Amino acid sequence: MDPNWQPPACWYEPVFSPKQLKAAVATGEGGLVNAHVWWSNGLWVDHYEKGKSDTDFDPNFPGGTTADGYKNYNIGKKGMFWRSTVREGMYQDSKAWDCGRVMFWQDAGTIPKDKNAPTPEILAAFAYGKIKVPDTEIELKPQDLSTVNLPTWVWLDKGTFTNVQVRADLPGTGLWAVTRAMPVALHLEPGTEDAQTYPASGDCEINADGSIGTPYTKGASEGEPSCGVNYLRSTSGEPYQLKASINWDISWKGTGGAHGDLPDGTFETSQDVSVQEVQAVNR
Repeated sequence: MDPNWQPPACWYEPVFSPKQLKAAVATGEGGLVNAHVWWSNGLWVDHYEKGKSDTDFDPNFPGGTTADGYKNYNIGKKGMFWRSTVREGMYQDSKAWDCGRVMFWQDAGTIPKDKNAPTPEILAAFAYGKIKVPDTEIELKPQDLSTVNLPTWVWLDKGTFTNVQVRADLPGTGLWAVTRAMPVALHLEPGTEDAQTYPASGDCEINADGSIGTPYTKGASEGEPSCGVNYLRSTSGEPYQLKASINWDISWKGTGGAHGDLPDGTFETSQDVSVQEVQAVNR
């Protein structure tokens, strides 16, 4: 994730249908009317059943603004009552008061016209954090011991790396976003300057079927692999650390045709490679 991106300090989200709110008031002793302010049960009845107006705690207007009341909890209407919430660890931050409205009504399938209402971008970022991609595990041949000047083949079977996506929805609002991670390439770093990669860039493209490189077959050692490493010097004691990293291109789309990109992901693994040198004697 982009290290500079942070979720907002607060936002609004749907919490009660009309029937749910009426039932909660009937059995409760009051509760949070926004993320910070507790109302007595009487105030809930006055505002949401009897239609009495009250005050929104808007930091941009000293003294607040007027919040119109409701009749019988809007029973019979389609929609939800929305209330503010604050991100964990931000309750003492002044920005957490930016969402100071008392719980309010929003018609079904609509989003509040408020800068602190959720957006497709926010849902996309939330979905980003839930994406799980396959571990970066590669096949090597030879597997245990490589030989100087003989290529080590690297590949992955088909279907290992395919697109991964996560969808985030805000129920009852029509707001959604799908974040997709698409594997682009496997990058190899041999762990020593005394080596060459195939291809020279070290970037092995991921094939349409999710495979990488070409599996080693008997007799193929004399050729060059489409993805691999050729070590030019043997190891002495400590093995080389071959690093393999998958680069994932990450994008999103959402409600109303909204779309964009998110920071790409790189997931890396490393494994020991011991390299021997074979002496040949010509007679």
